[in-house]
Amino acid sequence: VAPICGVERYIERFAVSVLEQSYPYIQFIFVNDGTKDRSVDILEGLIDARFSHLRERIVIVNKENGGLPSARKAGMEYVNGDYVWHIDSDDWIEPDAVRKIAVCAAATDADVIYFDFYKEYEGRTKLKVESDYTDRQVYVRNMYNHKAFGCVWNKCVKKSLYDDNDVIFPEYSYAEDTFLMSQLVGSSSSLVHLREALYHYRKDNPHAITR
Repeated sequence: VAPICGVERYIERFAVSVLEQSYPYIQFIFVNDGTKDRSVDILEGLIDARFSHLRERIVIVNKENGGLPSARKAGMEYVNGDYVWHIDSDDWIEPDAVRKIAVCAAATDADVIYFDFYKEYEGRTKLKVESDYTDRQVYVRNMYNHKAFGCVWNKCVKKSLYDDNDVIFPEYSYAEDTFLMSQLVGSSSSLVHLREALYHYRKDNPHAITR
């Protein structure tokens, strides 16, 4: 599930990294959060030109601008898979990322699979490695102590965890990741750390919420 708003400079790299995934059983849900630029036009053109064979597995949801949490929530209404990965459309993912997550899911049946990532600055890349957690309370507490990463995009979560726990998507966008993930991790029965960096988190977007 990927919200789209104001990312026309980054959408092509993001979309190619997602749509070129080697794993064949993916549903792609792009949520147009009332973007005013050409982001969705670029995405549509890319799908027509290079990924038309995936059309049956692609959903593009159009909604009024409401911010990241409302866009993620809107996308969840269309999810029909076993696991959900929320990602941001100004970032990109490793070519084999979904297959590696799926292999881990099949082997462990974990409620939450979390993994390492790269922070991408202008001109340099920094690897960020998560710690191993088996205690969900410690993991949640560390998210709020800034000792762990509360972001949504380095975690893949069972869809049933959302369905069974009345998960609340916050109204505001800043730090919404931690608010959402603390609920999901706190409700989980099993956590698995996949010790590979699968995600590239862009830190050079001047329009990002964290700026």
